[in-house]
Amino acid sequence: MNWTEQVVLVTGGTGSFGKKFVEIMLREYHPKRLVIFSRDELKQHDMRASGFDDASLRYFIGDVRDPGRLQRALGGVTVVVHAAALKQVPACEYNPFEAIQTNIMGGRNVIDAAIDQGVQRIVALSTDKAVNPINLYGATKLCAEKMFVQANAYAGAQETRFSCARYGNVVGSRGSVIPVFLEQRKRGRITITDPRMTRFWLTLEQGARFVVRAIEQMHGGEIFVPKIPSMRLVDLAEAVAPGCAVEYIGIRPGEKLHEVLLSEDEARDTVELDEMYIIQPSHPWWKKGNWVQARELPQGFRYTSDRNEQWLTNEQLQELIEPGAAAKSPVPA
Repeated sequence: MNWTEQVVLVTGGTGSFGKKFVEIMLREYHPKRLVIFSRDELKQHDMRASGFDDASLRYFIGDVRDPGRLQRALGGVTVVVHAAALKQVPACEYNPFEAIQTNIMGGRNVIDAAIDQGVQRIVALSTDKAVNPINLYGATKLCAEKMFVQANAYAGAQETRFSCARYGNVVGSRGSVIPVFLEQRKRGRITITDPRMTRFWLTLEQGARFVVRAIEQMHGGEIFVPKIPSMRLVDLAEAVAPGCAVEYIGIRPGEKLHEVLLSEDEARDTVELDEMYIIQPSHPWWKKGNWVQARELPQGFRYTSDRNEQWLTNEQLQELIEPGAAAKSPVPA
């Protein structure tokens, strides 16, 4: 894939992922044009003022809820990374209509505009919370995954192809627990929901590069799942605030004890590469020969944060906590 010939648009481009993705694109791939599509003019101004002012960049004010604006924005675009979403679990629970409008209907608008404008490749960002969802955020992301996979049938004979990238918690993103622990450290007391809790963990750098690989390798219809390390919340608390008292406050509504990136039922349609799992669609339009070089998974396989083969050590957790450590990868990217 020759990136220098591509016109790339990122929805939610002023977010944590968007900034890292744009940074990598500008530094290493040099697309012909790179469009930041988001609804907050202040964040766009701040992003430009912080150094994101390359001649290839375009800042486009718009909301994924507005289909007309997306139609205009996607004119001439060849690659879309759909990162715009309402992501905070409590906010989605309290504002369910808003979460549905952005995460589901906004996804539909992206699909329609991409097909109408002849975009070639679209990757939508998803989350572990879409697997067996117990909160509205996860449910909206599950719906979005289903829409983006089936959108390949809507595109038909066109070259427009859709896939998803599903991964876990991101170090350095908005909503990360690390800033909470750092603030609590000042008071000498850390709050943890449950001492058994585990989470998948990856850096912004890893997440952005994984999406780049998904765009380059996709046939259309896959859900790409990276192999990433797990960590225990108690280990993270010890790395952030050694010696501080720990208070266990119980699991909150909509929260899981462990995370699942690949369920046992999905594993039947999943193949494995050294660095990722690829969930293949169970639709008649899917060509089984698309990933012949990949390996099938054993019966009963599940990819969960508590059964992971990779675990972050205390030293690796310390590196993540350091200022600017989001660019340091604890495992090979």
